[in-house]
Amino acid sequence: MVIPVRNEEKSIRALVESIKLQTFQPFEVIIVDGGSQDRTVAFARAAIGDDRRFKIIEAGPATPGRGRNIGARAARCDWLAFTDAGIELEPTWLAELVRAVRLNPDLDVVYGNYEPVTDSFFKSCAALAYVPPKHLSKEGLVRGPSIASCLIRRSIWAETGGFPDLRAAEDLIFMERIERNGARIGWAPRATVWWQLQPSFRKTFKKFALYSFHNVLAGRQRYWHYGIARQYLIGSVVLLLAFFHHAWWLSLLFLGILTRVARSIWRHRKEISIIGAFNPKRFLCVAAIILTIDLATFVGWGRAVVYRLSNGKRKGERVAVR
Repeated sequence: MVIPVRNEEKSIRALVESIKLQTFQPFEVIIVDGGSQDRTVAFARAAIGDDRRFKIIEAGPATPGRGRNIGARAARCDWLAFTDAGIELEPTWLAELVRAVRLNPDLDVVYGNYEPVTDSFFKSCAALAYVPPKHLSKEGLVRGPSIASCLIRRSIWAETGGFPDLRAAEDLIFMERIERNGARIGWAPRATVWWQLQPSFRKTFKKFALYSFHNVLAGRQRYWHYGIARQYLIGSVVLLLAFFHHAWWLSLLFLGILTRVARSIWRHRKEISIIGAFNPKRFLCVAAIILTIDLATFVGWGRAVVYRLSNGKRKGERVAVR
């Protein structure tokens, strides 16, 4: 099992404890710390105790992609189970992943399920705003794929070239490469991990601004940013029409926002009652979270553009000096 961590002192104990409670115990657990500035490593060692299956590698300022690669190289097993910090594993998680391989030995990759922890009103709204809904696989309803809940042949990881050295989108790029390379993929819907969502608007904004920044650096704007930009471009045109033509154009803008929020909630109709989902307070909260993520998207995008320009300028100066 390979787990990259960084500044996870609040969640690392629960993760380690959930690993120890697995009904199918892992042969080894490699935790790769990517330069934590809090007490993550100390808390991890305290939670591990004298369990020799666990190994902590302090890798310095490593991205999640590099951390997973370091852990995978250090692993001795033919199969690698990946998960993340900020997550707790159900006791049968690893057993269900292994069961899927035993039922179909030809598989190269098994994706499990993940569920958001919705222990507050804000988190329940956040789940409706940005957590993907479940979809139907051959094995049943599942949410994913996610690197935080998977089992992969070590040879497949190596053939794919490992994870990109990125802080965000490295998992998506890696999974896309696996699929393009023709890996045989299976699902284990009952292999569930529980994912902690951000608990406030401020932390949601901070997290998505970081995701946005690194996704732009990875060149993945077309999968996220361009779609958001198109919506706001259309909205800007509607605002201009309202200003120069007639105020009733604002009703079209309002309808567009309502439709977007309703669509986001409707995608989760199998997971929540319709009456509860469209409660006015919940509806407004989901709308506010979506708009917060939109703002974070543009802020992260802008930071990435500035970062690229400043880096390019410095590189040009060095070339000129040479």
